[in-house]
Amino acid sequence: MTSASDVIVIGAGWSGLSAANSLARDGLSVQVIEKGRGPGGRSATRRQDGFQFDHGAQYFTARSAEFRTALEAWRSAGLVAEWSPRIHVFGDKPAGGGGGSPSARWVGMPGMNGVLSHLASELDCRFGERVHAIDFNGHWQVSLANGQSLSAHSLILTAPPAQAAALLGDAHPLTDELNNVPMKPTWAVMAGFDTSSGSSVDPGFDAAFDNEGPLSWLALNRHKPGRTGGCAWTGHASVGWSQAHLERDAEWVAAELYAALSNRLDVGDRQPDLLSAHRWRYAQCAATINKGCLWHNNQRLAVAGDWCAGNRVEGAWTSGQRAAERVIESLQEK
Repeated sequence: MTSASDVIVIGAGWSGLSAANSLARDGLSVQVIEKGRGPGGRSATRRQDGFQFDHGAQYFTARSAEFRTALEAWRSAGLVAEWSPRIHVFGDKPAGGGGGSPSARWVGMPGMNGVLSHLASELDCRFGERVHAIDFNGHWQVSLANGQSLSAHSLILTAPPAQAAALLGDAHPLTDELNNVPMKPTWAVMAGFDTSSGSSVDPGFDAAFDNEGPLSWLALNRHKPGRTGGCAWTGHASVGWSQAHLERDAEWVAAELYAALSNRLDVGDRQPDLLSAHRWRYAQCAATINKGCLWHNNQRLAVAGDWCAGNRVEGAWTSGQRAAERVIESLQEK
């Protein structure tokens, strides 16, 4: 069975839903395909055993007027809130790390995917669907692993660059550029402590940048606005450590990173009530291409992601906006 629409968007993270929402507002029929169980991508929140962890993106900032306008609408709708943590820094700031602290840090409500859940609720989204193959023959044909086939005039692909290249195939004109985008991994560790007996875990800060060990960042989730649940700490490993241990199993990684986390939290030999690790294989781009999106005009194909527009949540959202604009322009030329 084939289902047709104006545009198919692959991926329900910030880029995909930013583009899909913009296209739908313009009156186009859009189908969003996402392999995960819900929206969010790396803006993810894990809920387990009474704990809540933002184990992907930790917060976002707003630098452009365009994104600040969108942010204000989300704030008015109760989808985001400002986060003002007590921040500590371990070690010296790396050379070339950028200057100053952001004027405001924002988080999604009640989890990091709050905005994305709202956007997805207004769209035709198919979750838990894996794309088996894509093909262009005057129009786009997207074959799903469940045997269904979808067709559309245009396609927006927001998978990580290596995965987008694999779908397009070696012969596609965009594949070489996609294969040369330098994406880096991050391992995340999640540690939950039962404090119902009054034994708290408060090292004197709510979040910290760590420039001295395997961790690069750690944060207390329940300090963020709208969060519930127990004392949940998330730590992100440095890129170097994550690359060196990319293929280790999650149990080993969790134990190694917890040793570093427990030292920073000053909890001695106390063990967490929940300990887990998650690998983000394509967590960040080492050198963004800053093109907004990649565009193939003859095929009406956009490839988008934060790696196209300066990393960060804002970069992903902006890339989705640029992809939508290119699609709308191409449809107007029909």
